[in-house]
Amino acid sequence: MVRRLLVILLQALTGLLVILALWIVFHLAGNRSPPGPVVCANGTSGCTLTNIYGSFSDRAICRAANVTYPRTEQELVAAVAATVAARRKVKVATRYSNSFPRLACPGGEDGTVISTRWLNRTVRVDAARRLMTVESGVLLGDLIHAAAAAGLALPHSPYWSGVTIGGVLATGAHGSSLWGKGSAVHEYVVGMRIVTPAPASEGFAVVRELGADDPDLDAAKVSLGVLGAISQVTLALQPLFKRAVTFVNRNDSDIAEMVAVWGGLHEFGDVAWLPRRRKVVYREDDRVDVATPGDGRSDYPAFRPTPTLPLVASRLAEEWLEERGGTDAARCMASRVMPATLEHLRFGLTNDGEVFTAYPVVGYQHRIQASGSCTDTMEEDGLISTCLWNGRVRGHHFYNSGFSIALSRAPAFVADVARLRDLNPAAFCQIDSKMGLLMRYVRASSAYLGKAEDSVDFDVTFYRSYARGAPRAHADVFDEVEQMALYKHGGVPHWGKNRNYAFDGAIAKYPNAGEFIKVKDRFDADGVFSSEWSDQVLGIGGTSTAVVGDGCAMEGLCVCSDDSHCAPEKGYFCRPGKVFTEARVCSSRDAAAAAGGGGDRTSSG
Repeated sequence: MVRRLLVILLQALTGLLVILALWIVFHLAGNRSPPGPVVCANGTSGCTLTNIYGSFSDRAICRAANVTYPRTEQELVAAVAATVAARRKVKVATRYSNSFPRLACPGGEDGTVISTRWLNRTVRVDAARRLMTVESGVLLGDLIHAAAAAGLALPHSPYWSGVTIGGVLATGAHGSSLWGKGSAVHEYVVGMRIVTPAPASEGFAVVRELGADDPDLDAAKVSLGVLGAISQVTLALQPLFKRAVTFVNRNDSDIAEMVAVWGGLHEFGDVAWLPRRRKVVYREDDRVDVATPGDGRSDYPAFRPTPTLPLVASRLAEEWLEERGGTDAARCMASRVMPATLEHLRFGLTNDGEVFTAYPVVGYQHRIQASGSCTDTMEEDGLISTCLWNGRVRGHHFYNSGFSIALSRAPAFVADVARLRDLNPAAFCQIDSKMGLLMRYVRASSAYLGKAEDSVDFDVTFYRSYARGAPRAHADVFDEVEQMALYKHGGVPHWGKNRNYAFDGAIAKYPNAGEFIKVKDRFDADGVFSSEWSDQVLGIGGTSTAVVGDGCAMEGLCVCSDDSHCAPEKGYFCRPGKVFTEARVCSSRDAAAAAGGGGDRTSSG
């Protein structure tokens, strides 16, 4: 009898898996869209713009009248001139559109999108002077390999190679280092050609060439895309070098003290903190002599192609855990999967491109600094494998918050997070499941919208529902961590990440923001490259990035000040934070009871 029941159950399970597989295939096939972030109803008109994740952080739909794909600087100039002459708004979109906020969305549905998809060539490499000039749409992966072919290296970059150089500069993207000029890519920019609006007498658009000594370059190096359309970028490179990488596991008993010093100990060092497990993964990563044996490679597992069927299945499981009654015990059990997998795979490092044998892994810079082999599958239909966050597949959907805190203040922030963790360790399992808080180091910059002082950048990824306003388990903890960073410890948001409220008033924390606005007014007096969103981020006209209304805090559109900003009908009310009591977060009745009431409700709900 038992055997028969097992057979029946096995047959039923097999049938369900077949049905699931067929649903996935037909679902994906029926919703497949062309590669790239811009989809148009009629060729290049009637367009909708999104990002690589399939949705901007505020879920706003971005529409544009048309898109154009210039292939040369002359065509780029003509595209800008056409929009200026027509008195329309314009924004530049990159090949995959990696940013969470709507930086690439033009103002108004009659706006134009200019894609840099085909502005993707290397213009010149001067090996003797160690200079490289590329078009703005060149992917980071292509750039660093082209440099290596000439015996050169870009000393720092983000870890994800699927970004373009134009997108990297627009958002101030970086790696991890306090050594030399630091980890921000814009610190190595020594020249730029940028197309900006012009009077009719000058043909409505001009090319401005900014050299290393031009003070306007400090505005253009981190521009948010509001100064014009970058045509070409010239980078100062270094002779190709090797790195030696080792990952070390320790407990987190001294994490607050270590975060202040780790960046000074290792040139490319970073820190991944898993608060629930009280574990820290330290990256020991330093430059070594090129004669050091080793041909190591990095192919980070989360950036590799992921089989689509298990990807969708894992998302379904995650939705159940987060939205349909999963327990803390179940979530904490599930949270061990990704960290254990990454550690088993040695975070994608191999000693020879095939297998891992031992630390340290020694390899050339261009094979260690960034990876992203799943970008190849972004050009395909996604039926077999894809990037795990591909918005065209119902896979992982998440928020990504990035905020930088001054190096001198980072230990206090980490100590506060540890205090919050100690109140309810299980609340941090979701953070652990996405590999915790990644800490990277960034030097102070001369760029007007770069870091004002040496900083630690904290990067945290957490669950996002496909349904607007859906509750998340322990969302109050995530929100308190963010508000603690931004409001108590003076943090600033990463320009290409975060939800709406994180940018509210952030521009005031940049001492040279006024100088940036002056350059913006000279380059684009009529605001052709501006939008309502970019004006809000820059604080122009006294506008705010927050969107206040029913349920706004559940989406990160606002900081709650009333129960209606949460979801009182679902048992979520606006409460003070538990450690940072000035924070205002949406807590469930269960969370409030666990915290001893957590403060008075702000309205009857």
